[in-house]
Amino acid sequence: MSDEPQEPAPPDRTVPNTEVDQQWADWLAPTRRNLLYGAGAAFGLAFGGSPAAAADAPKLDFKPIVPPPDTGVSPWGLETHKEPTPRPKSLWPGYPDGLPEKPRAYTDIKSYHAHFYFDEDTHEKAALIRKWAAERFPIELGNWNLEPRGPHVTPSFDFGFTNDLLPIIVPWLQLNSLGLTILLHPNTDDPRADHLYYTLWVNRSQPVNAYGMKRRDQPGAPPIEKILPNIKPTVKLET
Repeated sequence: MSDEPQEPAPPDRTVPNTEVDQQWADWLAPTRRNLLYGAGAAFGLAFGGSPAAAADAPKLDFKPIVPPPDTGVSPWGLETHKEPTPRPKSLWPGYPDGLPEKPRAYTDIKSYHAHFYFDEDTHEKAALIRKWAAERFPIELGNWNLEPRGPHVTPSFDFGFTNDLLPIIVPWLQLNSLGLTILLHPNTDDPRADHLYYTLWVNRSQPVNAYGMKRRDQPGAPPIEKILPNIKPTVKLET
């Protein structure tokens, strides 16, 4: 018997693949490799892959539907870009052409209004504040307005109160607003300024469309609104 090393016998090709061997064979088959590559290219493109990899991604056959363009001429005309743009007069009340010579007297304020804004999601909060206020303060309670009214652009309710209640009602509303937007404004001889410039806000502010109101220096300005309380308190105010 020779002592020289013998070459190993060739593998027995008749032995069937194991289950793991067969699974790897399926994964590495050319058809399966192409399929996996295409899926990987689409994934890579979605997460920052290269445009070249996108070539193998499936194409979406989608065409947005848009209305046909309008025809005609703009009612504003074709020369709006040539209109002058002069500086507008100041909207601040009483001195459209400059600053005032002296401040207004605080006694010009005859009373106050509080306006509470709500919508379909917050109307229950507004109703609760309305109930609480009517139980505790001698106020002039206004209507429950489900639509915009006057300069107020959303549903609201309001109440009026006299000046002596200001240091009580303002902190009470700050602590009991329930997150609602509340406008507090004085009542002077200038309702336009009362709603636009002399305001206090609890929480966030919102637009008030009072630019059409008359200024006090314009003819036809309405008289100062009176406050005639229509509520008698029934609950002692918490202190």
